[in-house]
Amino acid sequence: MAWEPERYLQFSDERLRPAVDLLGRVTLASPARIVDLGCGAGNVTRLLQARWPDAELRGVDNSPEMLARARQALPSAQFELAAVEDWQPDAPVDLVFSNAALHWVGEHHHLFPRLMGAVAQGGVLAVQMPGNFAAPSHRLICELAESDAWRERVGRGRMGAILEMDAYFRVLSPWAQTVTVWETTYWQALSGAAPVLDWLRGTTLVPYLAPMSDLEREAFLAQLGARLAVAYPKDEQGRTLFPFRRVFLVAQR
Repeated sequence: MAWEPERYLQFSDERLRPAVDLLGRVTLASPARIVDLGCGAGNVTRLLQARWPDAELRGVDNSPEMLARARQALPSAQFELAAVEDWQPDAPVDLVFSNAALHWVGEHHHLFPRLMGAVAQGGVLAVQMPGNFAAPSHRLICELAESDAWRERVGRGRMGAILEMDAYFRVLSPWAQTVTVWETTYWQALSGAAPVLDWLRGTTLVPYLAPMSDLEREAFLAQLGARLAVAYPKDEQGRTLFPFRRVFLVAQR
């Protein structure tokens, strides 16, 4: 089961807000080379292009479907099909910007120093990642996927993982003049019949659902949706509050 750009972009405003907040903390005046690492459908790449229109801009992602959408939206940018953990530039980059991608990749103690090694002197590594893995939404996915009924039928679900905040500071400090780390919980008011389920289908659930037949997928989503509806009830206006923690870091080489 491939990534579905249309489903991912269903909540494009909510998914973009952390990227906008991260971008506001990057103070570079005129970076010459920028990489959007894990660029997806190009929504964040568009923000980077708007702020620095004269920069050489490249997006990197491992989803052909997402890159096709990005190339259509931003024909002037360059896009590369590659796993973010394998990406290596041919020359130092002034800004490596990554929004909601690096949590899919393990070994952050090794990954982040390697990324800083790709940043030019005076350049910046700016990263945002979900930090919501202990939330009811993600706990319910794990409980259902690990149940007797589904254990042998779900994919190798890996919803991602991150280090503790202080670990990123320690890992990046030897490589950086300054390191800033912070976290924000966004209290998202979502609408729709099953908005939390729809949100998760655009990202976290993709690897879980990948090997299932259509009938299995329908049954799994029905069971998960019922549990999510209890954990995240609608209010009187039909809105669902879905708090989502995000972690941020900005390191200047």
